[in-house]
Amino acid sequence: MKSLKLTVTAVALLSAGAVQAQDLTKVSFGTNWLAQAEHGGFYQSVADGTYADCGLDVTIVPGGPQVNNRALMLAGRIDYHMGGDLLQAFNAVKEGVPVVSVAATFQKHPQVIIAHPGKAETFEDLKNLTLLIGDNGYQSYYQWMIQAYGFTAEQREPYTFNPAPFLADDTMGMQGYLSSEPYLIEKEGGFVPDAFLIADAGYSTYATTIETMADTIAEKPEQVQCFVDGSIKGWYNFLYGDSAAAREMIIADNPEMTEDKIDFAIEKMIAEGIVDSGDAETMGIGAMTEEKVSDFYTKMVDAGVIEDDIDWKAAFTTQFVNQKVGMDLK
Repeated sequence: MKSLKLTVTAVALLSAGAVQAQDLTKVSFGTNWLAQAEHGGFYQSVADGTYADCGLDVTIVPGGPQVNNRALMLAGRIDYHMGGDLLQAFNAVKEGVPVVSVAATFQKHPQVIIAHPGKAETFEDLKNLTLLIGDNGYQSYYQWMIQAYGFTAEQREPYTFNPAPFLADDTMGMQGYLSSEPYLIEKEGGFVPDAFLIADAGYSTYATTIETMADTIAEKPEQVQCFVDGSIKGWYNFLYGDSAAAREMIIADNPEMTEDKIDFAIEKMIAEGIVDSGDAETMGIGAMTEEKVSDFYTKMVDAGVIEDDIDWKAAFTTQFVNQKVGMDLK
């Protein structure tokens, strides 16, 4: 009889779970690259049920070299998308695309310029090196580096995402992500490179934003709030709590992402305040302010990257952030 009761109880629990699952609203979130630690907070909230707690059944759709998840969102096939930086948001306004940034996961852009040890003491010293910079970087932050610091087009060489030229020549610097390329250089080159955050040099954009369509905000504000709040809590838990389940999901989606790489990325994100520095310290992860967006827009105009006739305020909203959500989880 005891085993029968257990069986009945188990069936009841499963049935309750099935009902709950049916009650959840299915939404999808497209990332902008293959699964990695820099996406950890979103995976965390799927893994630990944080999204489900406010009624969402979230599916993460990984990006990649052959995947354009932003286009899928524009086509209505994805509900939310992981944006890059604010320049991407400004360009959407310029092109009349109704995409809006509703939260800023990263307060500081994790883009770095990497140098061999002792070859550059400061960010400005990088002007003495030949720099490997990709085309996207050259058209965005490198134009700001030229305008703000006096870097030159001549010292830049195209970066093909192969670190071999950098490893072979200590007069070269190269672009990278704080939580990725420095670790690769350390493993393949056998030395710890110097890494200079462009954010610390004044490149003041937010990064890894949460984007959605203007219609979604107008028609489903409660859903947007749930997704933003859930993501914020996920980031606190991923950085400062038990991230085992999220790690497992990340590795399942991208087997090349190993535990040691995730450890390195989390350590760097915390140490450099990528996620919860600046306004996030007082207003919570995801914070955005008009002052900071305006500052970055002005810098991009001054650098000739974007025109000075764009309604930049249409690129974002603070409606769903700055509410101190999840700060108790740190």
